[in-house]
Amino acid sequence: MCIELAEFFVILPIKTSTPGFRIMRQYLIILLCLLTLSSCGEYQRVQKSDDYNLKFEYAKRAYEEKKYVQAATLLQDCINVFKGSDKAEESLYLLGMSNYENKDYATAGVYFKNYYARYPKGKFAESARFFAGYGYYLDSPDPQLDQSETMKAIEELQGFLDYFPRSDKVSIAQNAIFELQDKLTLKQLQNAMLYYNLGNYMGNNYESAVIVAKNAIKDYPYSKYKEDLEMLVLKARYQEAANSIEERKAERFRDVIDEYYSFVNNYPDSKNREEAENILKIARRYVSE
Repeated sequence: MCIELAEFFVILPIKTSTPGFRIMRQYLIILLCLLTLSSCGEYQRVQKSDDYNLKFEYAKRAYEEKKYVQAATLLQDCINVFKGSDKAEESLYLLGMSNYENKDYATAGVYFKNYYARYPKGKFAESARFFAGYGYYLDSPDPQLDQSETMKAIEELQGFLDYFPRSDKVSIAQNAIFELQDKLTLKQLQNAMLYYNLGNYMGNNYESAVIVAKNAIKDYPYSKYKEDLEMLVLKARYQEAANSIEERKAERFRDVIDEYYSFVNNYPDSKNREEAENILKIARRYVSE
């Protein structure tokens, strides 16, 4: 780092080429290198030291200066040495925060969970529970990928709400949960649409689409994708009926009509209302015969 900064000063244009200015620039480079080496050297000395109180204080200062890797490295040494003391509690929490601020949310979550397991009524218990969940929330992947982190986030954030219902972070946690649940619902919607698009390929995939969609509606009744799921159920029931043998068409189109009325009662102004009405017209032809 010292060399990089020194090179910066070497290439820094100075309009005058008098000997005095050249000497001044050389002094600035030397001073800068000395200061940088002193800072780097101090961290190295602290890291190698057996004085864990020194490491703890340096780690706290490094954290405040946003040197999160340095802070985490030193705090890792401190947590076991200080076991049973106030410094052990703070060390564990700051270790979680150092990883969190360094955007290593999975590792941060491990330390936060360890913290509130050891210190359920500790000084930092509220923050530890919140950041454990919110870190998983920030790490939650796109809907088409594995949603394990999403499930962890919901579990941790719900735990935070259960333990700290009057926290000033309640609305943040609730909004994060709603967003995460919508992500899970979207994944289920995509799965149901996949079955729907497979149609009768190697079996009745329309029925599978209905099952997946209805389970999603049951699990996430307040999702913004609920209307899309209910419309997919109606369309799948229609396709299932239309592709049935003649002896079963009337029975299955009655199910279509039931799904139609359920849909329009829930969404009378739906953008899909016209498509739903066309499905109803066709279904009535078969039921009336």
